[in-house]
Formats: sequence, C-alpha cells, structure tokens
Amino acid sequence: MKSLKTLAMASVIGLSLGGAALPAAADDIVETAVAAGSFETLVAAVQAAGLVEVLQGEGPFTVFAPTDEAFAALPDGTVEGLLKPENKDQLTAILTYHVVPGMVMAKDAQGAKVELETVEGASLTVDGTGEGVKVNDANVVTADIVADNGVIHVIDAVILPPG
Repeated sequence: MKSLKTLAMASVIGLSLGGAALPAAADDIVETAVAAGSFETLVAAVQAAGLVEVLQGEGPFTVFAPTDEAFAALPDGTVEGLLKPENKDQLTAILTYHVVPGMVMAKDAQGAKVELETVEGASLTVDGTGEGVKVNDANVVTADIVADNGVIHVIDAVILPPG
C-alpha cells in the first residue's frame, strides 16, 4: 500500500474534520476508505456487491460515503439482509446511488443546488445553499477526501434511490 497523507484542511465551504485525521491522495477510493477506519460496513457492502474493482478503476468517481454509524442507524436487520447474496442487485443499486461519475468537489456545490446523475441512473440533489452541504437528506460531514481516482465526501446517512 502506498504511503498515506493526512487531510490537513477542511473544505472550502468550511466543513469540519471533527478532529479526525483522514487519509488522502495516495490510494484509490477503496484503499482510502479502508484506511480511514470508519467505513467498515461500506467496504463490506462494496465487496459483497462485487464493486471493488469498479471503484479501484480509472474513474474519476465522486463517492458520497456513509459512515458505519450511518449504516447502524438503518432499521435492525437491514444491513444484514442487504449483504445476503440473493439481495445483491438491491445492494448494488443502493451503493451505486452513492456514486457520481466525475470529480465533484465541495467548491462546486458552494451556494448552489444541483441535481447529479448517479451511476445507479437516478438523480440526487446536492444542496450547498444553507449551512454546510446536504446530499438528499444526508449531511456532508467531511468533504474533499481526494483519492487517486476520485473524491470521497463523508455523509451521515445512507441515501436510498427513489422507487
């Protein structure tokens, strides 16, 4: 594994790091998420859905990454059910709804409300018009964690595709 740098500054829109040192810019999105230590559930889900190679691909990708706490807030049994092989399609749809092609940085959302098409195919709303940035109903708690093939924005909730 390549050496990791720590994220030294908050995003241009003033999002707090909450005192956490997070890895940046030395690994792909999956390696960066693993090294952060707060995405164990997300990484397990990406593995179960067979998306590791995709997220280690050339990209660039923008990933709105729910923390372990965000997954834990789902109703009891939800994560376990989604990780079952028979639910792989549903899990894949949820995970790819958190991924946008291209590299969307926090400054791109500052003062704006934009619709972005996800890899899943549906759109999500990024709203930077209030305090902080929201992605649908989730808050971005840490922005602009840059990886070799994209960027991760940490969110405090799992967002679900419409329908």
